[in-house]
Amino acid sequence: MSKATRNRAIIMQKSYKTPKQRSRERVVQALYQWRISEGDLLSIEHQFLTQKEGKISKAFFSNLIREIPKNITLLDELIAPCIDRDIEELGPVEHAILYLGAYELKFSIEVPYKVVINESVEIAKLFGAEGSYKLVNTALDKLSKDLRSVEIIA
Repeated sequence: MSKATRNRAIIMQKSYKTPKQRSRERVVQALYQWRISEGDLLSIEHQFLTQKEGKISKAFFSNLIREIPKNITLLDELIAPCIDRDIEELGPVEHAILYLGAYELKFSIEVPYKVVINESVEIAKLFGAEGSYKLVNTALDKLSKDLRSVEIIA
């Protein structure tokens, strides 16, 4: 295999995203929009479901975008002790990412905790402020020790 072919293969591997990965990215974008605009959640869900860029898992996306807002108070209670600042001081992007990660750690036990953390960190690198991935990683790591201790020990 030539060096050019090998480099293209590496680039394609890095840029390929599964439908669930794209769904998580859109959930963060939709939560951000919902929090900033205080818009109608069903309208925002529809807007993101009808985007044509890349295939997503529509059922996965819809479940997250409907369930996370229903659990906002609980998610804030889970996140607050895991960060080194007041929860209201979080940027809206980081807050949305932490909502996603905290929700999956709490309610999506079929998703390994390492996957939840990694996906959230990657989204923070993509959409968050510079270095925000460190906050996301630290907070979700702390939270996973509380919510997934049995899985971590295993």
